[in-house]
Amino acid sequence: MKIVNSIQLYKAEKPTVVTIGTFDGVHLGHKKILEQIISSAHTLNCESLVLTFFPHPRTVIQADTEMKQINTLAEKLTLLEELGIDNLVIHPFDASFSRLTAEEFVKQVLVNTFKIKKIIIGHDHRFGRNRTANIDDLIDFGNEFGFEVEQISAKEINEVSVSSTKIRNALTEGNIELVNCFLGYNYSLTGIVIKGKQLGRTIGYPTANIKIEEDYKLIPQNGVYVAKSNIDGVTVFGMMNIGTRPTVDGTTQSIEIHFFDFHKDLYHQKITLSLVHRMRSEQKFESVDALKKQLDKDKITALAVIEKL
Repeated sequence: MKIVNSIQLYKAEKPTVVTIGTFDGVHLGHKKILEQIISSAHTLNCESLVLTFFPHPRTVIQADTEMKQINTLAEKLTLLEELGIDNLVIHPFDASFSRLTAEEFVKQVLVNTFKIKKIIIGHDHRFGRNRTANIDDLIDFGNEFGFEVEQISAKEINEVSVSSTKIRNALTEGNIELVNCFLGYNYSLTGIVIKGKQLGRTIGYPTANIKIEEDYKLIPQNGVYVAKSNIDGVTVFGMMNIGTRPTVDGTTQSIEIHFFDFHKDLYHQKITLSLVHRMRSEQKFESVDALKKQLDKDKITALAVIEKL
């Protein structure tokens, strides 16, 4: 996959079949559109091209809105490449770009730069300054400039019954099984292993503390989860806590995982945790000993979940 970090840097080698969107999550609904542009590109002897934006347009247009995202940019790139997209253009969304009229966008970007042959777009897609243009306008532009417009109908999207908003809501509720069902893959968190307070090792549950660098990454609801990681080519399972560690009067959110039957030093390594199942909410215990007894129970529960995978 060829990755270009702005529209201006893209040089078309062949005509393209294009789709446009933020594609946060690259979920099952997105895959329906992405698979269609790949198929159409093969049929038309074109290259598939995805135009996406970073940062998320909503954070620019509504500057006071905090927009947590399902994927980091690196995660999104990996998912799109795995699908087989030929070209990914990541354009820095800013106020200047948002002021392009619909006609300017079509002529300058789609026609002159992308050499567009066909565009595949969702039924509710709007574009241009103040998002005033719709699918009918796009069809008119297609007739004028000689490219085909294919619309993914509301019925097709509703059949998949997935949206980024639904996934974000499920994450904030801690419903990781539903999240994974919507995504078609396990939700993951990637970060650097840092030194923690090392309480876990004193009660038989040493943990790797994960620092996530991207502050826009959506962290699931606090609680205890079953998770897995691929470390040196081996899948390792464990139980992960997201929360403030109230039993020891913690105040800031942390992410830490105790891997089962694993004893390697992971400090300063980057690891990815795939979330499999949520066991319970985080809670405050009357003592560290009471916490240890609960962790013993959690381990039994986690191992039973893992056994069924």
